[in-house]
Order: sequence, then structure tokens, then C-alpha cells
Amino acid sequence: MSAALLLDASPRHALPGELLAARFATPQTTLYLQSGLVVAGLLQRGNLRHRLVEYEAPCWLDAASALLDQPSPCDWVAETPVDLRTLPAATLRRWHAGLPEAAARMLLDLARAQRRQTEATLALLAQDAEARCAQWLLQHARQADDGRVGIALQQRKRAIAAQLGMAPETFSRVLRQLRERGLVQQSGAQLLLPDPQGLQQLAAA
Repeated sequence: MSAALLLDASPRHALPGELLAARFATPQTTLYLQSGLVVAGLLQRGNLRHRLVEYEAPCWLDAASALLDQPSPCDWVAETPVDLRTLPAATLRRWHAGLPEAAARMLLDLARAQRRQTEATLALLAQDAEARCAQWLLQHARQADDGRVGIALQQRKRAIAAQLGMAPETFSRVLRQLRERGLVQQSGAQLLLPDPQGLQQLAAA
């Protein structure tokens, strides 16, 4: 977005753990992260239980909700000390209204797509840990020439756990439980899925 917007923005500083924007609240301002790290996720009893994604400066935070004038789908929490610029949402929408029609339409499409993706990810996080893991395995599985269904682990388990909104130890425990139930077999960096239908039933739970 245009750097000229920041001329109308006010400075703000926040400490680690501070809630910057709340889920279900329609933002009256949009935030530009100048320095630091912010995490989007789901707060439960004051703790960020589910971590959706980390945002590192410089970037805009949840501009889609402000542009669409819709409630934020998640909570935004400072992970480190952060410096921000706050811009009134009405100013953002006025700037958008002044764009050429094609550019304005494209930004709206991008904002709606971002919200759909966020909502789909949050729905996944709300599932049971085993169901989340089963769904991830099915989404990334491929059938080999010999007919076996499996996944080549090209990411570290820590990275996969972060995608699933769980601790690495939880992800390892769930994989062990799935192996014990005969739903997963591991051979080096290859995960084999001998019972995809069983995994599908677990994913739908």
C-alpha cells in the first residue's frame, strides 16, 4: 500500500504480550508494524493457545479487516517490543475508494481471499490435535508408482507443528499415537499412510 498513508498514521509502542487487536472486534484502525514481531492466533484465558502466523516488521497487520469493515478473525499479540503506526480504518477506505477501479477491485479480492484462508486455518486449529494432524497428512499425501500412499518430509517437524498450531512435542506424540494405531508408518524421511480411510475418519472427527 502507498507509503503516503503513513503520513496520517500515529505512532504506538507495545510491550511483549500486549493485545494489539482483538478477535470479533471490527477494527477502527489498521496497524503498520515498523519494528518487532507480532503473532496472530487465538487467545484463551489470556494466553495465546493457538498461534496462527508470525509477522515480522515491516508489514501491515490485518488491513483486510479494516478495508472490508469486518471483525478481525483472530487476536493480534506483540511477541517482542513493537513499534507501530496506527491509521484510521476510515482513512484506509477513503484511500481505497480513490484508486483506479481495477486496482481497487483487485485489493478487495485479495482481502477477501486472505480472510477465507485465515478462517479455514482457524477452523483447522479448533480441531482435536489428532484430527488436525490426520487432515494435514491427507492433504500432503501422494501416491507412489508402487501404489503406496505417503509423504516425503521436506520440512522439519518443528515447522510442521507450527503450521498445525501445536508444540513440536505434541506433534511428535500425535505421530507416535498414529503409528501405534497402524495409521502411519515411518521410514527415514518418508511417512507412509497404510490406512488413508482410517485417517479420513479421524480427520472428520
